[in-house]
Amino acid sequence: MKYAIVIPDGCADEPQESLGGKTPLQAARTPAMDAIASAGVVGRANHVPAHLPAGSDVANLSLFGYNPNEYFTGRAPLEAAAQGIELGPADWAIRCNLVTIEDQQMRSFTAGQISTEEATALLATAQERLADEQLQFVPGVSYRNLLIYRAANRPAPFSNDTRTTPPHDLTDKSVLDDYPRGPGSDLLERLMNESVPLFADHPVNRARVARGLPPATNVWLWGQGRVPSLKRFYDLHHRRGAMITAVDLLRGLAALAGWRRIDVPGATGYLDTDYAAKGRYAIEAIGREDTDLIVVHVEATDEASHEGHCEAKVEALERIDEHIVAPLHEALAKLGEYRILVSPDHPTPLRLKTHNHGFVPFAICGAEIEPDHFKTYDEVAAGQAELAFPDGWTLMPYFLGE
Repeated sequence: MKYAIVIPDGCADEPQESLGGKTPLQAARTPAMDAIASAGVVGRANHVPAHLPAGSDVANLSLFGYNPNEYFTGRAPLEAAAQGIELGPADWAIRCNLVTIEDQQMRSFTAGQISTEEATALLATAQERLADEQLQFVPGVSYRNLLIYRAANRPAPFSNDTRTTPPHDLTDKSVLDDYPRGPGSDLLERLMNESVPLFADHPVNRARVARGLPPATNVWLWGQGRVPSLKRFYDLHHRRGAMITAVDLLRGLAALAGWRRIDVPGATGYLDTDYAAKGRYAIEAIGREDTDLIVVHVEATDEASHEGHCEAKVEALERIDEHIVAPLHEALAKLGEYRILVSPDHPTPLRLKTHNHGFVPFAICGAEIEPDHFKTYDEVAAGQAELAFPDGWTLMPYFLGE
């Protein structure tokens, strides 16, 4: 049997006044998702335990069937895995955003969607001026970068009590009370503060300001953790997987799970991603004999929420439906027995502009799935459904028919 999962990241939301009291999922034209709901079952799952941060790291671990209470060690180590960075048992990885802070307010947690080339140049300067033999600034994609602490010569000062705040939680808010706290926070705060004068007159920022773009005022350090020990997905479920995503976090999860990672030209991790290309590559992947499960992750819906753009979120959902869900579902039906699941990882309400705890809606159809009476895929239908997974990681065995 073939399996497919489509993840419109953070698409679960609240009713919007601008949409006549509908959620973006209800307002969007999504005939392919509704067809899955009509042919199968609708339900809800909670992928983020209340005591863990409401992030894509925890939520996607759960969505992929891993209990985050057992496996979650931090976001940054997952992104290190995506880049092939090996961490020793005592090493730490820390997420390093390039951000724009003005008057102690987070104006942009992406530094205005800074380019990878610009970010690489800024981090090269940070490495030269701020780092030592144990610290390494590692460029990633755009604003998403890493700081690696090697503990070979000196133990890392961090612990599970170290507290940091994701910058996307602070959009248009004061950052004064959200600098790092606890063990090792003095080091993180020093690097963050010392990057401010270092970047202030940097050629990259001079050029950005001249073009009317926000400068990357400093690094923001968060999401620290040590290497997780994740069991391979095949060893747990005897299915071979492949991942399509433009986000390092998901690529890292795929690497640790033992899934093949597929790079799609034009996949940006933003609203301008090439949805149709993702659909085409997903169809090609699931048609291969060595692939039982294809996972297609789309970040655009989450990014729209972080920016508070309701219309952009609706548009992203419609493009996911048209260019990914519809053609992939059609291709699966031609391959024989199949199951397809559509589900976000966590809610990202437009009102909050950040991730939130709570149930998310899902829809599943395919072989041996007895249809229920729901005809649409949205939060209201899922809220009325009897099918619910308070421990979200138990959804995966259900989906696989185990």
